[in-house]
Amino acid sequence: MKFTIHATDTASSARTGTIETAHGSIQTPIFMPVGTAGTVKGIHQHELREVIEAQIILGNTYHLYLRPGMEILQQAGGLHQFIGWEKPMLTDSGGYQVYSLSHRRKIKEEGVTFQSHIDGSRHFFAPENVMDIQRQIGADIIMAFDECTPYPCEYKYAKDSMEMTHRWLKRCCDRFDATEGLYGYEQTLFPIVQGSTYMDLRRQSAETIASMEREGNAIGGLSVGEPAEMMYETTEVVCSILPKEKPRYLMGVGTPVNLLECIALGVDMFDCVLPSRNARHGLLYTSEGIINIKNKKWADDFSPIDANGACPTSRHHTKAYLRHLIHSKELLGSQIATLHNLSFYLWLMNEARQHIAEGDFLSWKNTMVKKLTQRL
Repeated sequence: MKFTIHATDTASSARTGTIETAHGSIQTPIFMPVGTAGTVKGIHQHELREVIEAQIILGNTYHLYLRPGMEILQQAGGLHQFIGWEKPMLTDSGGYQVYSLSHRRKIKEEGVTFQSHIDGSRHFFAPENVMDIQRQIGADIIMAFDECTPYPCEYKYAKDSMEMTHRWLKRCCDRFDATEGLYGYEQTLFPIVQGSTYMDLRRQSAETIASMEREGNAIGGLSVGEPAEMMYETTEVVCSILPKEKPRYLMGVGTPVNLLECIALGVDMFDCVLPSRNARHGLLYTSEGIINIKNKKWADDFSPIDANGACPTSRHHTKAYLRHLIHSKELLGSQIATLHNLSFYLWLMNEARQHIAEGDFLSWKNTMVKKLTQRL
C-alpha cells in the first residue's frame, strides 16, 4: 500500500491524498460504506459503483466468520470474488463486535471466547487466528485484533485493556508478517490506538502504535457514548502523534458534522453504519440539514428529497413519495433512503477534498456544520 499527500489546509490539519491498493486507488478523505456481512444493506454492488461511487467498502470479520464461513469464502476466492466487488475493501477484526457481546464473551490474555449471536455456539478469537481469518477473507486493509473499552470506563480497566491490546498487536504483526495473502495480492495491516478518553493513555497508545511502523494507523474506542467534544479532543491528541505521512482511520465515526470536524483534525478515513441504519428509519442527511421523512409535514411536499445533492435518486423522487414508501414499509423506501444518505456522505467527502485543494476548507467546513445540524 502506498499513501501520497496532495494538498494540506493551512488553517487546519486537513489534507487530501491517495491510498493505492491492489484493487485500486482511494482518494482521501474518504467515507467507507459498511457492508457487514458481504452486503451494504439494501444496495446493489452496481449502485455502490455507479450511483454512490464508493471507492472502498467494509466487511466484518466476526459476521463473515460465522456466515457464510471461511470455507465458503476461500472456495470463492475471497470476499471480493464472492460478492462481485473489484474495488478496495477493508475488514474490521471483529474486536468491536466481541466488545458488544458483553454477556456472551470472556476476555483473557490468550484471546476471547464468545458465543455466536446466531445459534449460541462457542468460538475463540485470538490475534493469530484473526489474522488468518482476514487472510482468508482477502481484504486489502485488515485490522489488528483489539479490545474496545466501553464509555465510561475506569482508568485501571482502560490501562490494562490498552496494554493487552498492545501485546495482542505484537502477536498480530508477528503472524501477519509470517504469512502471505492467499489470492495473489498484498494486504496491509493497520494497528489501532486505544486508551478510552484518558489523554495520557491515548498518548502512550499512539506512540506505541506509531513505533510499529505499519503502513497506516487507526483510532478505535471512540463514538461509544462519550460527548462529541471529548471525541474531538482525543482525536486531535492522537493525530498529533501518529505519523503524518501515513493514513489515519477513525473507526465507527459518525455523523456528517463528526466527519468534517475530524477531517479538520487530520483524519483521512471513516466508516459508520449511521447513514444506512438511519435511512431505514426515515432519517435523511441533506445539504441543508436533517429530515425526518416520517413527519407529517412532508406528506404533501412534492419537492425533491435533496435538489442540491449528488444522488440522482434524491433529485428524481419527492419527499412525499419517500414518506409514503417508508410509512407503507415498502422495501423501495429503505433503498431510496439508503442510496440518498450514502451518496450524500460521499458527496460531502468530495466537497471536502475540493475545498482542501482550493485552500478554503476551514471556512467552508464552519458554514456546512451550521447547515448540517439544522432539523428541517
